[in-house]
Amino acid sequence: MAHGEFQGRTALVTGAGNGIGQAVARTLVARGARVTAVDLDAAGLKSLEAELGSSALRAHTADVSDTAAVDEVVERTELDSGPVEFLVNVAGILVAGPVTDFTDADWERVFAVNTGGVFRMCRAVAPRMADRGDGCIVTVGSNAAGVPRAGMAAYAASKAAAAHFTRCLGLEVGPSGVRCNVVSPGSTDTAMQRQLSNTGGPPADAVAGDPDAYRVGIPLGRMAQPEDIAEAVAFLLSDRARHITMHDLYVDGGATLRA
Repeated sequence: MAHGEFQGRTALVTGAGNGIGQAVARTLVARGARVTAVDLDAAGLKSLEAELGSSALRAHTADVSDTAAVDEVVERTELDSGPVEFLVNVAGILVAGPVTDFTDADWERVFAVNTGGVFRMCRAVAPRMADRGDGCIVTVGSNAAGVPRAGMAAYAASKAAAAHFTRCLGLEVGPSGVRCNVVSPGSTDTAMQRQLSNTGGPPADAVAGDPDAYRVGIPLGRMAQPEDIAEAVAFLLSDRARHITMHDLYVDGGATLRA
């Protein structure tokens, strides 16, 4: 059923140079979409474009915290590939540490990308979708947006803001036929997740839990793979989810006990 379901449709995916964003881009291309892949990681984008082919995926190196860069990417995508029907906001950064050690610059950079990037992309794309009476936006958040995490205050707060922004946008553009949803992953085997480990591999306590950090484990007993998140995104973009909007789908193996 899924094969070819996005045939001929145009998607814009941020954070596509690695991790979840890269998995989303692969998944959409496999189902027929033309994808504009956006990231600051030029090498990651080049590798992905070589893998998938430039006819299916066009890479744009851009900073989602830069309004002019965002507007240019959206304009070029619509000129080169056609109207953007799907927007997937994945770009994000993590600066971990206690609140008392955070600098103003740390805080502002996290919000500039994780929240401001979502705002800028949506502001550029949503009016076009609304004018056409169709479109779908998915913001990839985090289960940390709903459950406090020690040492991750800026990241968690920025993701909470991005998720609620996306739902508010969904309320505004819903009457025009545009849907806006959130996918909130838990621990996922990505480079960002490995930042939290001293060994360079997935933190063992992500699955087992860490009482010292007030963190339960993952009931399903496994860490998510980026493809697990990409499949959830693809579902919410699809016509199978045509009556779903302003929803926050947790994909975390039960780690938050859906608190």
